[in-house]
Amino acid sequence: MKQLKLFDSQNSLVKSVRRYVFSPFIISGLGAIAISAVNFVPQSLAQIPISSYKPISINSGAEVNDILTEKDIPTGQKGFARDYLIDVQKDERLEINVESQAFDTVLSLLDSKGDVITENDDVASDTTNSSIFFKVRQSGKYTIRVSSFGGSSGGKFTLKVTKLRAID
Repeated sequence: MKQLKLFDSQNSLVKSVRRYVFSPFIISGLGAIAISAVNFVPQSLAQIPISSYKPISINSGAEVNDILTEKDIPTGQKGFARDYLIDVQKDERLEINVESQAFDTVLSLLDSKGDVITENDDVASDTTNSSIFFKVRQSGKYTIRVSSFGGSSGGKFTLKVTKLRAID
């Protein structure tokens, strides 16, 4: 299998298409676009070490103090992300908040397929903290992703997940 790489001046991944991965880059001073193809052998899931991706399981009501580092998941936008798994039931209402003094937070909620359901960057104009309010439409495991915005490598943060109750 071949992998094509195309990089831009920020070395960012632009698009993945079937067996080829495209990432643009401009050679400094030349203004030219370079394309390279390299051979690689795909790994089956059995060959990938289990420790390479292990989201942390949490419960609603949890408050997690953690640190986002360059060893976490690269976002492809010069930032990093850390994932948390939460098991929720249909019709539950969640409030999810992330606060950090060290970096500009982005908060995402993904379904079991890995699709982003909702996302928030900067809950208000005077803060870089993020918040999501969500009513669960289907029971199951969801991923809460805490990531950094704008190329920040991260730092300390607090993630809070609160199960809300409807007032009758």
